[in-house]
Formats: sequence, structure tokens, C-alpha cells
Amino acid sequence: MTTIDLNADLGETTNGAAVADDSAMIQLVTSANVATGFHAGDPHDIAVTVQAAADRGVAVGAHIGYRDPAHFGRTFVDVDPDQLADEVLYQIGALDALARRAGTTVSYVKPHGALYNTIVHHEAHARAVVDGVHAFSATLPLMLLPGGVAVDLAEKKGLRVIREAFADRNYNPDGTLVSRTEPNAVVPDPDFVANRVLQVATTGSVTAWDGTVVPVEAESVCVHGDSPGSVALARSVVERLGADGIDIRSFL
Repeated sequence: MTTIDLNADLGETTNGAAVADDSAMIQLVTSANVATGFHAGDPHDIAVTVQAAADRGVAVGAHIGYRDPAHFGRTFVDVDPDQLADEVLYQIGALDALARRAGTTVSYVKPHGALYNTIVHHEAHARAVVDGVHAFSATLPLMLLPGGVAVDLAEKKGLRVIREAFADRNYNPDGTLVSRTEPNAVVPDPDFVANRVLQVATTGSVTAWDGTVVPVEAESVCVHGDSPGSVALARSVVERLGADGIDIRSFL
């Protein structure tokens, strides 16, 4: 049976207000990328999301980012690579402590926002992320955009790479994501999102905004928790894949 993992960015409170309906999304996804407090989230609300994921049997991932809550982690930060590696390790360790209290563990790492996109091409920051993850555990998978420099560095370090596609983001022909500064970056249409995930699961590819078919060979697909109508988008994916006999299952 064809399978695919469905993940969402959760635990992202800002000034005490949640940007996603975590409790609803937890019922639909198989992996939760939980904020670690650097771009969003506070310890208590993060802990609540982690506990909900543990109770549901949803895999918990550390959603690490630049220390940039003012911009929700979506702005490049020219931080020293050694400092960045330490911050990556710190974020994973803090979330893992909360996860262990909830009866689970951090089972993978996914960079957030600007950090995620930067390490596609920025070798120093990519190496810092890989080193920080490896310092925590040499067996912790790292979820990344296919084709970037971080993928090569992680695999050379011996880390398992989980290649990821995006259900609700438009792609450029080179396989990168359309910048959020562009009006067509995020796709709010449930039918589009469901068809995108079906394409990833059955063909290992996505279609860019200009019609170019881009190979991704992704094991996991993300529906952003803070996207407009994210719960409806995730539900449309679950229903479409179920109708086509595709099992939504964690990559672990």
C-alpha cells in the first residue's frame, strides 16, 4: 500500500495567542513539528501541544528556527555558525525534556521558516544545523527540502534525511518555494492541496506555478498550521487519500 506522512507546524503561540488550531490538527496529522520557543511558542503552550501529540500517537518533531520571534522566524539572521549550532542543540534538548515528561521523545527535527530556506544554499548555516542535530543524536532524522546543500551535508554526517513536500505552498521551477513576499506563495484551495498531496504520494513530484513537474520523492508533506483554513485543508487531504487507498502514516 502506498503511504505518506502528513505533518503540520504546531505549538506556535505568539504573545499567548495560538496561530493554529492545534487540537484539531493533531487529529489529522501523523507528525507534529512543534515550535521550540525561538520563533514562536512558550513553554506551557508547547507542553500542551506535545502532550496532545503524545496522547494521539503523533510523532513529535523539533521545529527549530532562528532566534527571531519579532519576525516569526521568517527573516534571515546572520548568526555565527558556532552559535547557531549551539542554539539548534538547545532547542532540541528543551523540547525533548517536555516530550519525555509527556511520555514520548523528539523523533525528528525540521527547521522553520527562514532557516529552512536558507540552508538550501547557505553552507555555513546548513553545516551548523547538521552539527547541532548530530550533537543531540546521531540517529535523529532531519526533515529538509529536497536538493539543498543541507541534504548533502546531513547524509555525509550519517543522518537520515526525510525529504519533504508542501501541500499549501507554490513551487518555483527549480524546486524552491515561492517566497512569502509574493502574493501566490500560499494556496488556500482544499482541492488543490488534496491533489498536490495525491501527486506527491503517487508520482513523487509536484507541479510548479509555471507547469514544470519537479521531482521531490518526499516521505512527508506539510500543511502549515497557520495557513488560512488549515484544518479544512488537512481534512481534504485525509479524505482524498483515503478515497484513493493511500495510507497516511508516520515515516518512523
